[in-house]
Amino acid sequence: MTATTRLTARALLLDMDGTLVNSDASVERVWRRWADRNGLDGDEVMKIAHGRQGYATMAVLLPGRPVERNLADNARLLAEETADTEGVVAIPGAAAFLAALRGLPHALVTSADVALSTARMGAAGLALPEVRITAESVGASKPDPEGFLKGAAELGVAPADCVAFEDSGAGIAAARAAGMRVVGVGPRATPHGPDAAVRDLTEVRVEAAADGTVLLHIG
Repeated sequence: MTATTRLTARALLLDMDGTLVNSDASVERVWRRWADRNGLDGDEVMKIAHGRQGYATMAVLLPGRPVERNLADNARLLAEETADTEGVVAIPGAAAFLAALRGLPHALVTSADVALSTARMGAAGLALPEVRITAESVGASKPDPEGFLKGAAELGVAPADCVAFEDSGAGIAAARAAGMRVVGVGPRATPHGPDAAVRDLTEVRVEAAADGTVLLHIG
C-alpha cells in the first residue's frame, strides 16, 4: 500500500492475536502439544488454528468428534495459553495505535476469553480497550460474524461504517460477513484479500476528523 491510501470509518474493531499482540510462540507450543496428543501433524494444525476459538479449530481438524470433547479440550488449552506468556510481545506500533484511539469509538473483538486476553495484553504492555467482545460474548466462533456485529452494536455504529483490523483468514472472513471493510495486519492476512494490508501497525496513522469520523492513513 502507499502513503496515500485512506479509509474513513466511524468505529474500529480490533482483533488481538497477530493484530495487536504477537503470541505466535505460545500458540505454537500449546497447539503442537495438542496435535501430538491427538496424532495430528503439527504443521497442518497450525494452518487452521489462527483466528478461531479452539473448539472450532478442533471441529475442522477432527470432524465427527463429540462437541463435549472439543469444549473440554478448548478449556484446557485456554488455561495453558493463559499461563504461557513467554515471548508474547506487542506488534510493532500497537501501543501508539491504541493511544491514538483514545476517545474514539473502538472495540476489541477476539476469539480469546477474558482471562487469556487480559494475560496477553498485559504481557505485551498494552491497555485493553474499554469495549471488549471475547469468547464469552458470543455463541459462534470466527469466521462467523457474530463477534464483529456485537462489537459494532456495542459502539452504536452500523457495520458498514466500521473498519476491522485482522491477521487471519477466519477473522477477515468474519469481518467481511459482518459487512465491514478490513485492514489486514501481517503476512497471514495478505492472501485473504483485505481492503488494505500492512506489515504492522507502524504503517497506520489515525486522525480524528471534525465530524467525529476516523481517518486511517495506511502505508
